[in-house]
This record gives sequence, structure tokens and C-alpha cells, in this order.
Amino acid sequence: MKHVRIGPNRRQLLQMGAAVGGSLVAGREALTLAATPRSLGEPVGPYGERSPFETAVRWRRQSQTSETGASFTPIQDSVGILTPSALHYERHHAGIPPIDPATHRVIIHGMVDRPLSLSMDDLRRLPSVTRILALECGGNSGGEWRAGGGADVQRSHGLLSGSEWTGVPLSLLLAEVGVRSDASWVIAEGGDACRMMRSIPLAKAMEDSLLAYGQNGEAMRPAQGYPLRLLNPGWEGNTSVKWLRSLKVTDQPYMARDETSKYSDLMADGTTRIFTYAMEAKSVITFPSGGQTLPAPGLCELTGLAWSGLGRIERVEVTTDGGRTWVDAELQEPRLPQALTRFRLPWRFDGQDARIASRAVDSTGYVQPTRQALIAVRGMNSIYHYNGIKVWHVRADGSVTNAEA
Repeated sequence: MKHVRIGPNRRQLLQMGAAVGGSLVAGREALTLAATPRSLGEPVGPYGERSPFETAVRWRRQSQTSETGASFTPIQDSVGILTPSALHYERHHAGIPPIDPATHRVIIHGMVDRPLSLSMDDLRRLPSVTRILALECGGNSGGEWRAGGGADVQRSHGLLSGSEWTGVPLSLLLAEVGVRSDASWVIAEGGDACRMMRSIPLAKAMEDSLLAYGQNGEAMRPAQGYPLRLLNPGWEGNTSVKWLRSLKVTDQPYMARDETSKYSDLMADGTTRIFTYAMEAKSVITFPSGGQTLPAPGLCELTGLAWSGLGRIERVEVTTDGGRTWVDAELQEPRLPQALTRFRLPWRFDGQDARIASRAVDSTGYVQPTRQALIAVRGMNSIYHYNGIKVWHVRADGSVTNAEA
């Protein structure tokens, strides 16, 4: 397998503009301005809306009831590294509870010296931090364990979003309540009808967990846990309990349903891995990807997203020949720990079949595995924590399909 370190950069892409077709003009050709409107536009409004020409929406996976299930972010249409709050993926187990922030409280109790009950006003008066973070459902790409998987990147990887989160470090509150020396776990409980519970190691809670109330510059949306959620950077989304109402400090995990019968990994030998919290390095090409079509041969920009729950993305390599050679993609700044990283690579589509894919390397040195390598270790009984390399088939006519279907 050959590795090529240097590929064409974006300046070269523009210099080779003739390949783009009629979209670039040069010399003495006339430039035509868009028509000037002949009437006044829309008035100033109280809350911004997107253009009616923008139609990207979440895709909802079928489920037995409307109150449970998931909707997937249209990452094929994404730009940059932040997901609009209205397009952030959803995963609910008992619907979205209507919670009034004026009456909502979170209690911190259990193996502590000074239990606390805090209102939202209490929390907003405390020192806060803001972090850009990726959030990925533990079941994202779950269908990829078996041949076929998602026909497009929204269905295969759309339980993923990136946001700017604001909240209070949990470590500050735990210091205030006085955690007993023999405590080692924090049990987070949500305010939805199923009383979602997850056991969080005390070490994680003291390291970087947040009690988040802000998302992308405003209060988070109800589907994301309004008015308050726990946020565990880099860990499977289910641990970031929404509609947070209780944090109980204990000396053992609760072994709740959603960390035993769910969100656990059944191995090939019949054993089960539990508490596999961190989402390992992963990447995917979002353009061109399944369901999209390149209009004609010529130069285009491959782009996609990479992320790791264990650190920062240090490198993304791209292949356009099915893995025979790999080229380093350009990584867009900022590159932040446990956040989405945008990568780009100019590519000349020559009108012949191509198999394209990306693989990420994070700051721990971990390299995103192939699907085959992942299955060799984990087997095919799991639906969680899939991070295998995703291959797209670009056909001669420019249409793109799932290469593994």
C-alpha cells in the first residue's frame, strides 16, 4: 500500500479552473450581475429563519411509536464543523418532556457532605465554560456492522452533530457538595418518562463533564435536553443525560437498563463489554457521498468530517483508488479535542469508476480501522461503537453509491 503525503492544494484547484467548466470566466468576457429586486424585501423579524431555498432536514428512522426513535442530521449538506441546533440529531426513549425552567431543579446527593438542590437561576450565576464538541450516538453507523449499511451518509453516519455548548463544570459542584473519599461513581438521571439513567465514573465527572444549558449561543432546544443536560465530552451520546434532574454520588454503578441490555457490546465469543464510553476516531467523506451525483468529469473538492472522543484529529488520509494509495487531506482549523474537524482534498474525477474513502488518525496515534479489521476483533453481534472506514463507489456516470451494498 502506497502512501502519498502531498496532494494538490486549494490554490492549485483554483488555478486549474478550466476544468470546472463555465463557472469561471476570464479575459474580456462580460460579467452579469444578478437582477436588482424591484420591490422591498421581507421585514425585520423577531427570530431568524433560513432561506426557503434551503431544504435540508433530519431523517427520522421508523420506530414503533412516535415518542421513541431517532432523527439523523443531514451531514451531507453540512459546512464547517457546527450543526444548526434545529438540525442536531435526536435520540429519545420516551419522547420530549415539557419542562418549565422556572420550576426545574437538579439535586446533587448521595455520598456527599452537603447535598444541593439548584434552580436554573442558581446555575446561571455560577462560573461557566463554553466548548465546541461533537456529540455522537453510540449506535451511530450501527447498520454498518453488516454488509449494506446506509445508502447515504445521513442514514449511515447522521447520529452525529457538532455544537458550541455552555454550562457549569460538574467538578465545581462536586467540590461544593464535598464528595466522600470512598465514592467512585455519579448516577445521572433524566426527567423524561423512562427516567434515563447512566453511571458515570467519578474521575470523568471531575475531569470535564458539564451541566450544559446553552447550545450555539442560545438556550438548548427541548429535543437536546432543555433546560439542562449532562455533557460528557467524547463519550457516547447516551451518557450525556438530557433533562437532567438528579446526580447521585455512589460507590458503585447502578447497572441500569441503558448500560446493560442496551449500550453494551456483545462480542463474538458471547461475552459482553460494558461501560465502553469513549467514541474512537472516525471519519467519513460527505461529498461526494451516497445518493449524490457529480455532474461531469473534472476537478472537484472532496470534503468530510473527522472526530475522536479520545483527543484531537491529527491527520486524515483519503484514497480514491480503493485503498492502493492514500493522500493527506487538508485539515481545516480549528482542530479541537473531541470536536468535529473538517477535511478537504481537491480531486480530479476522470469519468471512470472510483472507490473513495477516508481514515482518521487522532492525537493518541489511533488509526481508524477498516470494516474487516473491526469485525475481526469485535465480531458482528454489536450495534454500537462502529468506526470502520466507509467506502463510496463513484460510478462512471458520476453517481455515488454505498460500495458495500
